[in-house]
Amino acid sequence: MLNYKYTLIAILFSVTISFAQDSEILTKNKAVRIALENNYGIKMANNAVVIAKNNASIYNSGYLPTVSASAGASYSNSTSDLTAQDGTETKLDNAETKAYNASIGLNYTLFDGFGRKYNYQKLKETHNLSELEAKTVIENSLLQLFTIYYEVARLTENNKNLSQSLSVSKNRLKRSQYAYEYGQSTKLDVLNAEVDVNNDSINYINSQRLLANSKRDLNVLLGRNAQEIFEVDTNVNFELTFDNKTLQNKAKQHNIEILKANKNIELSDFDIKINKSGFLPSLSVSTSYALNQYDNAATSLFAEQYSKGINAGLTLSWNIFDGGSTKTNVANAKIYTENIKIEKEQIENQLERDVANALEIYNNSLFILSSEKKNVETNQRNFDRSEERFKLGQITSIEFRQAQINLLNSKSSLNTAKYNAKNAELSLLQLTGELLNNTF
Repeated sequence: MLNYKYTLIAILFSVTISFAQDSEILTKNKAVRIALENNYGIKMANNAVVIAKNNASIYNSGYLPTVSASAGASYSNSTSDLTAQDGTETKLDNAETKAYNASIGLNYTLFDGFGRKYNYQKLKETHNLSELEAKTVIENSLLQLFTIYYEVARLTENNKNLSQSLSVSKNRLKRSQYAYEYGQSTKLDVLNAEVDVNNDSINYINSQRLLANSKRDLNVLLGRNAQEIFEVDTNVNFELTFDNKTLQNKAKQHNIEILKANKNIELSDFDIKINKSGFLPSLSVSTSYALNQYDNAATSLFAEQYSKGINAGLTLSWNIFDGGSTKTNVANAKIYTENIKIEKEQIENQLERDVANALEIYNNSLFILSSEKKNVETNQRNFDRSEERFKLGQITSIEFRQAQINLLNSKSSLNTAKYNAKNAELSLLQLTGELLNNTF
């Protein structure tokens, strides 16, 4: 029964390998391209940019005139009893009256206290702000993408290490079985080896499950079928060197939150100017061309009437005093602008702290990564030596197992350290506004 279990595990390994050979290699650059095209959050952010662009169009500016046309017709049929001053009575049956009219008119605001001008400029800057908002969504989506991508990579490498460790345990079980058969070891060594194989098999299966779940998470984030089969690139390069002063300067110039704060200050300045336009008069012009025709009943002085002509006019209006609401709006807009400037100062202060913290985390991560590499090298030498001594019968299976576990744990720690360092690097790139300019 035990041999059957090992055969089944071997089959699972071969199936996994065959899938890996036939599956797509999803590189980091390709994952970014797919995310930019298919990610749901990015799609919605891009649509918000399109809406803002439409709002900033000349058609929504108030600079274009309005033209309206109207036409109508009416009909009446009535019976009238008429009595003249001399007492003469007249009765009109089914007296018909028909009326027709048509007109086209144009209205245009020549001047509205510059409110239209500043509102149009505000709409353009709002469009620019929406692009920054979309950039924020893209950055956050890419960070989320790489967090999951590197988790898939980490689990992929862990699976490889667990597979190798399981192979070592299976070989040890065979040696223990042969040694027991030839009377060179006890049944306890065989049982211990069987337990270790079972534990390693369970760990490998659990890791496979976590890897499959992480791949499905990545597919959903990429906006594609969750069951898509792929492998990831586990190579990670650290080619960037960071200096705190340089990072701080880049962050102040290119950080998205700083850029958004600057844009909000511009928008609030426009709000002040728009509200001040209420102190000034407005001037508008209107013109129309109309046609009117009446087919009158017999009671009317004229049987038919027809008129056509142009009407034009200028309207000047000035709200000399509106109870103080415009003054209040201007004062509140100024206070709001001041709050935006204070908020920017807060963002700058927090950004300086975040960059310093992120740089320290990154440097610590690189140190840990270097230390973990040395640990793996040490544990690998210890394992190789222990394996030789175990084959010669110079150490017990328990001591050999401990060397095996130490090597596996050090490799797992190295994987964790490697991807933690890369994620720390990406956080620095986001804080300095360089994430989207980086080649992955």
